[in-house]
Amino acid sequence: MRNYKRYEVWEESHELVKFIYRHIAPGFPQDEKYNLTSQMKRAAYSIPFNIAEGCGRNSDKDFTHFLDISLGSANELEYCILLTSELGYLNPDMYKLVNEKVCKIRAKLINLIRSIR
Repeated sequence: MRNYKRYEVWEESHELVKFIYRHIAPGFPQDEKYNLTSQMKRAAYSIPFNIAEGCGRNSDKDFTHFLDISLGSANELEYCILLTSELGYLNPDMYKLVNEKVCKIRAKLINLIRSIR
């Protein structure tokens, strides 16, 4: 069984979730609390959740399946960040910062998936 805390991509995605909760979501309008804000949070925490769940599986095939789900969540989060930026909820500097973090995590997920397959 793998230890998810040993994966750099898990650590970075965990930090990203905390960043989104602390610095991004609170700045959204109240009427987005149960809509876009909620969706963005779910997409963000789905990344480390699925890495952790995959680490509890017994085969490489199962592990990569959960990494694939994490990758899909990273793509979803990337779109959420783009949309919130274009709606004016994120300033350009914050968009750039968060988007770079998401793209870095996505690249690491792809590399990890490739290395296992």
